[in-house]
Amino acid sequence: MVTDDQQTIVVIGNGMVGHRFVEKLVDFDQARQYKIVTFCEEPRAAYDRVGLTSFFAHRDAEKLMIARLEWYHEHGIELHLGDRAHKIDREKQVVYSEKGAEIPYDKVVLATGSYPFVPPVEGINKHGVYVYRTIEDLEKIIEHGKTAKTCAVIGGGLLGLEAAKAAFDLGLKTHVIEFAPRLMPRQVDDRGSKVLVQKIEELGVDVHLNKGTKEIQGDGKVEKMVFTDDTDLDVDMIIVSAGIRPRDDVAKEAGLDIGPRGGVSVDDHLRTSDPNIFAIGEVALHSGMIYGLVAPGYEMAEIVAGNLCGQDLKFSGTDLSTKLKLMGVDVASFGNYEASEDVSKSLVVEDPFQGTYKKLLFSKDGKTLLGGILVGDASEYGTFSVFAKSGDPLPCSPSDLMGTSGNGGGASALGGAESMPDSAQICSCNNVTKGQICAAIRDNDLMTPAEVKKCTSAGGGCGGCMPLVTDILTAELAAAGKTLSKDLCEHFAYSRQELFEIVKIKEIKTFDDLLASHGKGDGCEICKPAAASIFASLWNDHILEASHKTLQDTNDRFLANIQRDATYSVVPRVPGGEITPDKLIVLGEVAKKYHLYTKITGGQRVDLFGAKVQDLPDIWSELIDAGFESGHAYGKAVRTVKSCVGSTWCRYGVGDSVGFAIRIENRYRGIRAPHKLKFAVSGCVRECAEAQGKDVGLIATENGYNLYVCGNGGASPRHADLLVADIDEETAVKYMDRFLMYYIMTADKLTRTSVWLEKMEGGLDHIRDVVINDSLNICEELEARMQMLIDTYQCEWKTVVEDPEKRAFFKQFVNTDESELGIEIITERDQQRPADWPDNGVSLVELKGLNGETISHDPAGEEELAWVSMGKEADFPINGGAAVKYGDVQIAVFRATTHSDWYACQNMCPHKNAFVLSRGIIGDAGGVPKVACPLHKKTFSLESGECLSGEDFKLQTFKVKVEDGTVFVQLPPQETLNATLATNLHCISACDAEKSRQMACVGG
Repeated sequence: MVTDDQQTIVVIGNGMVGHRFVEKLVDFDQARQYKIVTFCEEPRAAYDRVGLTSFFAHRDAEKLMIARLEWYHEHGIELHLGDRAHKIDREKQVVYSEKGAEIPYDKVVLATGSYPFVPPVEGINKHGVYVYRTIEDLEKIIEHGKTAKTCAVIGGGLLGLEAAKAAFDLGLKTHVIEFAPRLMPRQVDDRGSKVLVQKIEELGVDVHLNKGTKEIQGDGKVEKMVFTDDTDLDVDMIIVSAGIRPRDDVAKEAGLDIGPRGGVSVDDHLRTSDPNIFAIGEVALHSGMIYGLVAPGYEMAEIVAGNLCGQDLKFSGTDLSTKLKLMGVDVASFGNYEASEDVSKSLVVEDPFQGTYKKLLFSKDGKTLLGGILVGDASEYGTFSVFAKSGDPLPCSPSDLMGTSGNGGGASALGGAESMPDSAQICSCNNVTKGQICAAIRDNDLMTPAEVKKCTSAGGGCGGCMPLVTDILTAELAAAGKTLSKDLCEHFAYSRQELFEIVKIKEIKTFDDLLASHGKGDGCEICKPAAASIFASLWNDHILEASHKTLQDTNDRFLANIQRDATYSVVPRVPGGEITPDKLIVLGEVAKKYHLYTKITGGQRVDLFGAKVQDLPDIWSELIDAGFESGHAYGKAVRTVKSCVGSTWCRYGVGDSVGFAIRIENRYRGIRAPHKLKFAVSGCVRECAEAQGKDVGLIATENGYNLYVCGNGGASPRHADLLVADIDEETAVKYMDRFLMYYIMTADKLTRTSVWLEKMEGGLDHIRDVVINDSLNICEELEARMQMLIDTYQCEWKTVVEDPEKRAFFKQFVNTDESELGIEIITERDQQRPADWPDNGVSLVELKGLNGETISHDPAGEEELAWVSMGKEADFPINGGAAVKYGDVQIAVFRATTHSDWYACQNMCPHKNAFVLSRGIIGDAGGVPKVACPLHKKTFSLESGECLSGEDFKLQTFKVKVEDGTVFVQLPPQETLNATLATNLHCISACDAEKSRQMACVGG
């Protein structure tokens, strides 16, 4: 509530730094002396621009959001979305916006950030040239990437390499064009750049240094780049990431002091030349410096917020330490990494075989660490950067710290987290010290790194400090006589590895038995799939057996990958990518018949999208008749074995990569593991199958095969490591058997082989000792267990289509044979939630229509409710759910036999408005029965409907009873439910248009 004595602060800009200021002012302003008004010219509130590249993987803007709109409403913040504040009248003290808002102010905070610099190159405005700044920019790049083949990124700095990663992940031949003689010229020296270039080019991205762009040619669109040295490059898309410029136009028009090269001049309190106006982030020019990283912007935001609330804080500049993973390569710089020879001496270690580079700069007497550069391996960044910032004397010699003295050394020579002073800044992004972390752990009884992150914000920026945060937590818990919890969840006081051993030794075959003997409560969406995976890895029963099927997440439960519109994808196995013309024809015919969108995957298979759950058995029946089998694309299992054409066709091939890939895929098909597994076999060292980016990779040599392990692509790509060289096929299979089974037995839940290796004590040497040298004397068991899985393989879809009972599990509704297209529903609530809405869930009490009309119903009158039959008790899976149809409404009914309880709620998840809740995993949280949405894992109470993850969503729940084997749900009349839960759900035209476009692709 605004009071007469409140001052108004207008924040112009709602990016990461602008939001951080608002957030900190809310925290500091306990007296509520300020009313906050903030302008955001983008169509959505503040999002994580540092994590922008991850958008290419998930395509979900909400995953990048820093705060939901409800947060602003709850704290009384006036947020102007999609509106740019374009003028400040300093005399009247009024801010004007492009949409006509006029806001009188007492103080203004400029957080307008920066804009991408686009060099004045002839042809730069042609179609196909993009900048890399906002989600809208990325959406344009994704759309153009559907038809492009090659992409050039102008700029080899931080954002340029991020953009190159994005283009590379879109499947485009990618080039990086850098004017300077090295990549990342502000963070890395010449030798570090050479290592970085080598690692990036190994991925297949071409790097062009010392290249200036003179002209972009093409007939209305990008076709060619011409450089200043008169060389050229054929491309059909360009991403410009050549630096940033402070966005100071509003400040300039208002007459504020601007630096000679741009930026709003500020003093140590971040005040501009007008004492009522402040500037923070990339628009602020402090002591001649513009800071282009988020951490200094956060510090500025906190200083201004604190000073407005009575503190006396000053900004004295900050270091530019940063740790990133660029194109899958760790790159870090910290402290004064550009210290001159006048004040420093350096030690350098470069390993061209591992692709790593380490340079540490010390004071001339060798007693203090000044800064450093790390490329290829930045695992020591956290410890090094803290000591560089502290200026404390080193407890060891420089050679010990460098690891070159022969005494081990490295960061461990500094004594680890325990030896750091409480004043040491652990998280530079959010300015969190070790002392603050330790106090939070003690005062709040924190037990996990995630709890520490949530409580202190440490690790909430770039994430580079999380290893140190974990070390501090471990040390604090040890000092208190506690240990870091490795419990799987609240229902099992064991890690996944410990549960695996329990299940194996006691030969436990069902979740109910495991829960009764070693757990508590009802289980949840964490432990149920983990247990199901363990059962599959040990006993290999069909996952849709009655005792297993409701343990599965939706992908395994319906043997298909769920898509964002709640339909599923169908991916038949195509071993090694080899397929006959007849099988290709069948795939096309099935796609046309069931109106499926088709796409060739990166794993050399055909993906068919848009299958309705009730059509899956019929689709697979036709595919199995044609000789296909399940591709297990839905499982945490062995997925694909990619191959090049090898010696069969290629003039360079020295090995039969296709034949070996087929044999490997047929051997390991369907084997379940803690995470998905991908293989590749390349016929020569040219590596066309990209074997070094897979969990298991083989590269043919003149003497056999080199076996690589623990690589992966995705959001955190990692090159695989060479386990053993020049082995024959039989030996390779033996080592793969052992490696896979050892991983299955020892990895934590949802852990890729790459992460498993990084966390393993002894690393690759330990794996080599176990797998090749049998140091643990378990290889015989590993081979036997793998052979059992191979011998008991069954095509899961073949078993389903031949079993009427299992086929019936795929009915859309248990009480009718009718079906509905479960397309994504997008309403006004997804675009902008009005401030007066009571919650974000569909409510029977009041719901706003698209035109603002109110649809109301008062359910308090018991005479309007009736018990409606929904089917027989046997129709509903034990400890699971199923959907029923009631008029135009879908209702999810759950049978939780652990306590002989039944629950019902709307089938539509209020988060993305998809009809999927009946397919979610049920369990409990602290004794509260819950369901986890299968799309985005948000959990809801089945009693109250509240979102248990603390977000402002809510389900409508209903009472259930069972009489004489019949299930009844208490509901209002159909027309009431239809009005509130169904008729106001409208698809936006863009959704329909996209569906039509996809159907046209397959002749639907």
